[in-house]
Amino acid sequence: MINNTINNQMPRETRILLVDDEPDILEFLSYNLSKEGYEIKTAKSGKKALKIVNSWIPELIIMDLMMPEMDGMELCELIRKDVNLNKTLIVFLTARSESFIEISVLDSGADDYITKPIKPNLLKSKIKAVLRRHITTQSKALPNQNLLVFGDLVLNREEFKVTVGDNDMNLAKKEFELLSLLTSKPGKVFKREEILRKVWGREVIVGDRTIDVHIRKLREKIGKSYIKTLKGVGYKFKY
Repeated sequence: MINNTINNQMPRETRILLVDDEPDILEFLSYNLSKEGYEIKTAKSGKKALKIVNSWIPELIIMDLMMPEMDGMELCELIRKDVNLNKTLIVFLTARSESFIEISVLDSGADDYITKPIKPNLLKSKIKAVLRRHITTQSKALPNQNLLVFGDLVLNREEFKVTVGDNDMNLAKKEFELLSLLTSKPGKVFKREEILRKVWGREVIVGDRTIDVHIRKLREKIGKSYIKTLKGVGYKFKY
């Protein structure tokens, strides 16, 4: 069981924990990410990773899927149960590229999914993008948690208001609720089933086409760049 007495103070440098049972992969990741100024620790197994996070809270964990003793999805699920690690991002780096695998790891609580092999520059860009979504949201979210700022896009949950630049957007109730859900965790992929449950509820029967129509209308109003489609999986807010 993960220790719940972890110090919650965030480090000055971004901490990244790398988890993979292949030494060559750990060396490759450590070398390239250390050059970017990240503070790196490595673990060759899920059990070793759990021991590390008991005393060292990373902002990001990059882990393999297939590992002995404890696979990546089991490790991810255990980490997600620890309240002290609820702000830690989890990214899978794996050679498995099947769509059902991607859906499974996202269901386990991962924030993103990167397939091997990957070139160093692309890896660093993807990691920066993941961290930027997280750090920007944390730094720009005002003390009022009902007010979220993403560049020119401002969402005020309390006033039921969305502005882009100087323009007030006229959003329908479900459009606003859908945008509010997506922006609650930038970068997280929300599956269609979760969107339907949280926005429309279990008592209302709607089809997938309903989500697509609302996404299209949102893009028309706030711009096409904010909402990304993962074909066959769902949608995520990208910033």
